[in-house]
This record gives sequence, structure tokens and C-alpha cells, in this order.
Amino acid sequence: MNAIALDHGCYSGSAAPPRLRRAMTDAAATTAAGFADLIGRVAAHGDRAAFASLFDHFAPRVKSYMLRLGAEPRQAEELAQETLLTVWRKAAAFDRAKAAPSTWIFTIARNLRIDAARRARHAEPLEDPSDAPDAEPAPDAVLAAAQSEGLIRNALGKLPPEQAEVVRLSFFSDKPHSEIAEQLSLPLGTVKSRLRLAMGRLRDLLGDLA
Repeated sequence: MNAIALDHGCYSGSAAPPRLRRAMTDAAATTAAGFADLIGRVAAHGDRAAFASLFDHFAPRVKSYMLRLGAEPRQAEELAQETLLTVWRKAAAFDRAKAAPSTWIFTIARNLRIDAARRARHAEPLEDPSDAPDAEPAPDAVLAAAQSEGLIRNALGKLPPEQAEVVRLSFFSDKPHSEIAEQLSLPLGTVKSRLRLAMGRLRDLLGDLA
């Protein structure tokens, strides 16, 4: 998991002890307006101290929410961290005129839980039965095999359109898999399967073209 989530105590950059720092920031985070201001600071400046305050307050509450929804403790912890990481990445999308901070954050959490439950219920078979569930080729290693951008475009053009699309969204638009699934209205398992197949094919194509 990202160090932002696991080691949020290092965010403030202040020499103040963690307990004192939390006491100083908790006062600003006791109202909806305070939480909205913290999110705004994250959006505007990547403010790690503000994010640490949001994490301290919401992560345990989101975890408890996940447990109430039936998640196992480990999954609840992972989903709570993923929720707060999404807050970090998408802070600029928050609109205090449309929703309270807690409503926005718990909506993110709920959507992540729905995605996780859907994956558990509907784990999809691989699109190619001959494709073994090996580790996905490292994207950087695959793309580094190309000697020019033209080779990469040429190789992408030889992929099935649905595979090329997930590669572009994942590695060139830097979208997480869950966001790609939402954008394309696909199950997350399908996105991962297409990406795995595409990366295996790109490895072969770039080896031929390089």
C-alpha cells in the first residue's frame, strides 16, 4: 500500500509531537466546514498535514463502516486505506456545495465496497482459456523495449481495440483499474484480464518490432 496511507504521521513536516499536532488540527476538523477546508488544502497544495488529519479522523470510521457491511477485517482495512487514497487523488473533485465532506468520503467508500463485492461474486474467467494466470508483465519493462514512440503506436494498433483502450487509459492516462472499469462500464475483472492479455501481446510485438 502507498506510503501516504501507511505512514501518514510523516506528513506535517512539523517538529511538534504527533499528539500535539493532532490536537492542533482536530479543532479545525470538527465541523463539515473544517473537513471541507482540509480537503481544499489537499486539492490546492497537496497538503500532507491536512490529509493526515482527514486520514486520522475518517480511516477508522470507514473501516468500521466496511465491517458493518460484512467485510473481513483485513479487507476492511484495505478498503479504508483505498478510500482515503482516493480522497488524496481526487480532492479537487470535491464540491462542498453539492455534498458534505463525510457524505462524499463515505460515497467513495460505498462504491469501493460495491466493486469489491462484485469482484467476489462474479470473478470472470480469462478471455483466452490458454492464458495462464501468471504474474502480469511489468508495464515499464514492456514499454521500455520499444525504441521510439512510433513503435509503441504501431504495436498498440495491432491489439484488439478493447485491449488497446485499457492500455491507453492505464499507462498513458494514469487511471487506476477501478476508474477504468467505471468509465468503460465494465467489471473490474474484465479490465484486469484485458490488460494482462494486452501486456503479454505487447511484449511479443515489441520484441518483433524493436
